[in-house]
Amino acid sequence: MSDMTQPTEQKSALARYAPIAIITVVAIIGAFVLGDYISFEALRDNREALIAFRDNNYVLTALAFIGIYILIVGFSLPGAAIATLTGGFLFGWGFGTVFNIAGASLGATVIFLAARYGLGEKLKARMDASEGMVRKIKDGIDENQWSMLFFIRLVPVVPFFVANLIPAFLGVPLSRFVISTVIGIIPGSLVLTSVGAGLGEVFAKGETPNLGLIFEPHILLPILGLCALSLLPVALKAVTGKKDLLK
Repeated sequence: MSDMTQPTEQKSALARYAPIAIITVVAIIGAFVLGDYISFEALRDNREALIAFRDNNYVLTALAFIGIYILIVGFSLPGAAIATLTGGFLFGWGFGTVFNIAGASLGATVIFLAARYGLGEKLKARMDASEGMVRKIKDGIDENQWSMLFFIRLVPVVPFFVANLIPAFLGVPLSRFVISTVIGIIPGSLVLTSVGAGLGEVFAKGETPNLGLIFEPHILLPILGLCALSLLPVALKAVTGKKDLLK
């Protein structure tokens, strides 16, 4: 009986790790291969062809753009910032923001599910069964999931793929992950999409877009304010807890 179940368990393990393994392999290959294809220079050199295709096939262009964005984020490929700029350039500030958020959120969900299926459930079970400091950290995150999810999305220095993997490993519900992702990436998407919408003038001047705009004080300070606001429930809970201990 044990000899028969061992191959089955091995197949199950291979199937479980396959999605995250595929994403890792594609990400490594993409980092070396796609650098010249998903770049500002490529967008600049092909802008007239892209605009002509969009004008003749708007719906198809929008669907293709969202699909490509999903692949970029889902496989952690380079070029997410360029894709966001392209969304603003092709579809303007309004529709560009919607399409960018849709593509980024769906792509994030892909990698979230792959990590959850491959490693997340096992890691979550181990953390749930653990004791001491590990368990305290896990319980603290569980109690403040909404705040922590919004925080890692809003902080500009947290890599997007890291913000996709951490919730999967901590057993965050899918619905909570999707909602916090959609809402949390809105500020950054608005900024980069608006930059993309103004690329026509940038191309005309022969300049390159200022992707560091998000770190300008008038942009960064409101985002940091949102970060602080997202952590407010955690701070209030900590203060309330201390008061309760003093009673």
